[in-house]
Amino acid sequence: MQYLSIADAERFISSALQAEKVPAGDADIIANLMVKSDLVGADGHGIFRLPAYLKRIRAGGVNLHPNIHIERERGATALINGDNALGHLVMNRAVDLAIEKVKQHSVCWIGSHYGNHSGAASVYVRKLAEQGYIGIYMAVGNANHMAPWGGIDLLLSTNPIAIAVPAGDGPTVLLDIATTVAAYGKVKVAAQKGESIPDDWMIDRQGKPITDPKKSAEGSLLPIGGYKGYGLAVMIGLLAGALNNAAVGKGTIDFNAHHDLVTNTGQTIIAVDPSAFGNKDEFVARVVALVKDLKNSSTLPGVKEIRVPGEGAAKTMAERIHKGIPVSPELLDALNTCAKECGIPALSL
Repeated sequence: MQYLSIADAERFISSALQAEKVPAGDADIIANLMVKSDLVGADGHGIFRLPAYLKRIRAGGVNLHPNIHIERERGATALINGDNALGHLVMNRAVDLAIEKVKQHSVCWIGSHYGNHSGAASVYVRKLAEQGYIGIYMAVGNANHMAPWGGIDLLLSTNPIAIAVPAGDGPTVLLDIATTVAAYGKVKVAAQKGESIPDDWMIDRQGKPITDPKKSAEGSLLPIGGYKGYGLAVMIGLLAGALNNAAVGKGTIDFNAHHDLVTNTGQTIIAVDPSAFGNKDEFVARVVALVKDLKNSSTLPGVKEIRVPGEGAAKTMAERIHKGIPVSPELLDALNTCAKECGIPALSL
């Protein structure tokens, strides 16, 4: 495995996007946010996605000069129209608006539609937690990869949810999960590397496990916790999709197959100021106390330590800031194909 420095990764992504007529300022924002996905180990959502984003741009599937604007606004709520912009730009605007509104109202709910894929959910709630707020994110995924519990029709996506809670000087307590056992990005990464996938990730139309990721189109991702994950995916679809007048269910566009179509991706950001419920420092102290209790609790035989949500991502971030982003030979080939197509210098690691 070779490594790409953070600065070089951002520079490469921005150069590729600018070569495809993305304005320089927008390209820099997108590159920064994409690399933040890689930093926390969400390897299926960072620089890995660049080839797919470029395909959508070339096919005319996104608006490179969007008017991202507030379509509806009432008190602590707002609906953002992303005008089919690249998704990172839409969510960046949503988080900025959430920070403005939570300062005014102590809590806010920001919905968006006509967005696109925007990388790892954790990127956006982490920004809120770093400002001292609780952040919650929900989204409708960009392709239906999951059938309803007991069914075979693909009517739901991975519909992720992320929650971030500030923890003082310690790592942000952060949960970022798909409602499927594995995010589809992990299946795509395994396919690129020629690796198999665990037999509890996907099933075919007869209910049998799929372990070859290249056959993923023949089956359905499995929900976390059986019917409970299915139910959670439905509710997130309603709150991030239906509520925002965005695509959900049969209306969801498979952006892997249709690079030229508008996805109308729906996303939701909620921000909460802990000081609305009491002293913020005391709240953080309670968070830290719980983390400490969890970490110091007794383990089962063979278990080295108890982990807390967000701890692994924090360790990965610290390692990758120092070491860089790991790049497999297959990913390097894909990125250098992009470089050739864009007319920019290839990566040499």
